[in-house]
Amino acid sequence: MTWRWLAPAAAALARHPRLWPTAFVQCLRLARPGWWRRWPPLPEPDADYLRFRLQTQYGDADRDPEPADLVAYLEWCRSYRRLAR
Repeated sequence: MTWRWLAPAAAALARHPRLWPTAFVQCLRLARPGWWRRWPPLPEPDADYLRFRLQTQYGDADRDPEPADLVAYLEWCRSYRRLAR
């Protein structure tokens, strides 16, 4: 997987401001433990976890995620959090 999907995903997310807080929270939840101690200090998910998720989503761990799938995932996270209250 490359990070070239990040710009289209950010553009898709920019069209859904109500998902911005959810995206921020999920970014921190999925970040590797102690991410702030490694350079560069970015809250990236664990590479093995991300490969597993891509394999189960698309059947190919090397495929880039679709921006629409990211938006759908964040919509699900947002609705689940509201239901869990």
